[in-house]
Amino acid sequence: DPQPVALAIEPLDGKRDGLRIADGVLAAVLAHGASLATDLWVAEGAPDSIRDALTKQITNTDLTTPVHSYLAPVIAYMTAVGMARRPRWRVLLWAVLLLNAFAVLIPGYSTPFSIIVTVLIGWTVAYGTLYAVGTPNVRPTGQTLLAGLRRVGFKPVAAVRVEEPEPTHADRRDPGYRDRGRRYRVTLEDGPPIDVTVVDREQQAQGFFYRVWRRLTLRGITQRRSLQSLRQALEQEALLAYAAIAAGANAPRLIATSELGPDAVMLVYEHIGARSLDATPDEEITDELVRAAWRQVEALQSRRIAHRRLVGDALLVDRSGTVYLTDLRGGEIAAGDLVLRMDVAQLLTTFGLRVGAERAVAAAVDVLGPDAVADSLPLLQPIALSRSTRTTLRRLAKERAQRERAAVLEASRANREAKEESAHTAQAAAQDRKSLRAEKNAEKRAIDEAMEEAREEDLLAQIRQQVLLIRPQAPIEPARLERIRPRTLVSFIAGALAAYFLLTQLSQVEFSKVVGEANWAWVGGAVLFSALTYIAAAMSLLGFVPEKVSFVRTVLAQVAGSFVKLVAPAAVGGVALNTRFLQRAGVRPGHAVASVGASQLFGLGSHILLLLFFGYLTGTEHTPTLSPSRTVIAGLLTAAVLVLIVTAIPGLRRFVSDRLRSLFAGVVPRMLDVVQRPQKLLTGIGGMLLLTLLFVMCLDACVRAFGHEASYASLAVVFLAGNALGSAAPTPGGLGAVEAALIAGLIAFGVPKEVATPAVLLFRLMTLWFPVLPGWVSFTQLTRKGAL
Repeated sequence: DPQPVALAIEPLDGKRDGLRIADGVLAAVLAHGASLATDLWVAEGAPDSIRDALTKQITNTDLTTPVHSYLAPVIAYMTAVGMARRPRWRVLLWAVLLLNAFAVLIPGYSTPFSIIVTVLIGWTVAYGTLYAVGTPNVRPTGQTLLAGLRRVGFKPVAAVRVEEPEPTHADRRDPGYRDRGRRYRVTLEDGPPIDVTVVDREQQAQGFFYRVWRRLTLRGITQRRSLQSLRQALEQEALLAYAAIAAGANAPRLIATSELGPDAVMLVYEHIGARSLDATPDEEITDELVRAAWRQVEALQSRRIAHRRLVGDALLVDRSGTVYLTDLRGGEIAAGDLVLRMDVAQLLTTFGLRVGAERAVAAAVDVLGPDAVADSLPLLQPIALSRSTRTTLRRLAKERAQRERAAVLEASRANREAKEESAHTAQAAAQDRKSLRAEKNAEKRAIDEAMEEAREEDLLAQIRQQVLLIRPQAPIEPARLERIRPRTLVSFIAGALAAYFLLTQLSQVEFSKVVGEANWAWVGGAVLFSALTYIAAAMSLLGFVPEKVSFVRTVLAQVAGSFVKLVAPAAVGGVALNTRFLQRAGVRPGHAVASVGASQLFGLGSHILLLLFFGYLTGTEHTPTLSPSRTVIAGLLTAAVLVLIVTAIPGLRRFVSDRLRSLFAGVVPRMLDVVQRPQKLLTGIGGMLLLTLLFVMCLDACVRAFGHEASYASLAVVFLAGNALGSAAPTPGGLGAVEAALIAGLIAFGVPKEVATPAVLLFRLMTLWFPVLPGWVSFTQLTRKGAL
């Protein structure tokens, strides 16, 4: 086959890059060895399923080759030397792969999985080799840059790298920031200095997966091509630079372009003595400067040119206050209305972060007019903004929430001190129940007032309000930009895996035998226990709600939750539904969230304690002494190690603490209200214990329905572990994860597989699927009556 020889000669003839060729040869040798090793393993020791997937029977004694040992080295070599990133060689590579696939698949000399494994071996070995030995530096040196400038007619004397400001965490994650290129200021023998931007393949590849994700998830928005050759990137930026100047916008004038070898290009601009908007102090950002920036955007939009990244470092301001637009590489010619409105929304947010919503909107209206600004409101949403802007908005939201919590805590402390002083001066009044209730109500009012005073609207809401003051009829409903949401994608993948798991389990169950052998008396008991769980769930919720709420409607809300489980993960759907129900029942929003959070917090604590208690009992059932189960000890050690890891790593510690703080914010004051009513607290805790007991009894009835018995301690451990896993799973109702955990747990405690599988399926039928129709009826009825 002459192809590997030609592939090896091409880099030597073009670059004479010995290190890269050595990496390619090493990767090809390792890929060949990996292919031979895979062939030997499949032929000698692989399971029959893998052998059947990778080979086909040719004769009675001969099989096809599992892996194409001649093709994997070619793929590894081309990937290691970087030729697969060049357009022509990339087309040639895929053409060879497709032709080879057809040549061996059509006559029956291979299988599709064999082709896939061959490609994966080539890629894996190539990238592993590059990771192990390192990749040669493709960045052009200073001498290469100066030589490239001489080729296009300049006489450079020296080139100095322009020092960029230290990038923030958001900048490092923003592909638009990372692919701007390295900037140099070059001094010439005669004439003013010039600015040179150098872009290489390494920078161009950064942000690839983020761009692919945005292209897949955003509708109606043309993302720039995820894979471009360096020449295509150079031509696009040159086109945008010339188009912006032709439109009347201030942009650095592009005076030359050139390639710096096969791995880098340069763009030469006239030098502008200016600094970025991010580097400009707030006091120097005047209204006239803001209007000047908007005039540049107006010039672009008059020719339907979109910038696509109007952030602070893309706007340059010189000493006279003239604004220049840079970083046009990600822009778009003949842009649609949606993209142009996104530019307006982005620049509104950029200036809103620096000068406030009022000044940003006023300047935009002065230049663009109220209609153009009002049309951008549906695009004023985080997903339409740049990645660095979204990160800044999230940081400001966290700071705003911290200030609100601090104000509430300060108000609570001041009221507590005032109450203690009044207790010292008027003990008789403090012992009066009415006086205590009045003081309590006064404290609640003070906390609510402090919350209202500390509440701050986010920047996007402030911008909307300023625009609505000018155009009250402006559309404010956010435009639907997402084609697919991350939660939807995760749920779909998890649901597919769950469906695969269930089908594999169901294929091993003989339903005719199961139906014939099932004890229908115990099935009826499982139905009864499943129905009673909704009463226990209502008790566990109302026990943490001091206000008076209808018990019957609360039970119906819990039944409606069985329908919500199918459209959201179990933990998320139940929390949202109960919070909404309490708000509709007259409980203040903050108190409703706190009550549900208190219920969740106590439920988590009781869940852990019951799991430890019953796990301990499982270790004492077969031993004369009170020794805990080895499984429980292993679980405790694992949990302890995870806790140590989380507490030892600052990033994880902050992440967990922030999530817990936001989840249970306001729970402590709410618990103080509940503790003053012991009857309520006992109802809540009793409901939680009863809920767990009923679920365990339902699982026990399902196991007994198929002629097997197990201890309640073992069943409790199995249920609690499976329920915890189901709450963490992203699938609706924990589908798939719960079934796997329950079946594995029952088998681990001695229940035969022939009994464990149908018993778990019956249990899930009673607790997940049968309640769906009553849940939908309850959900519809409560919604019609305004209770949800």
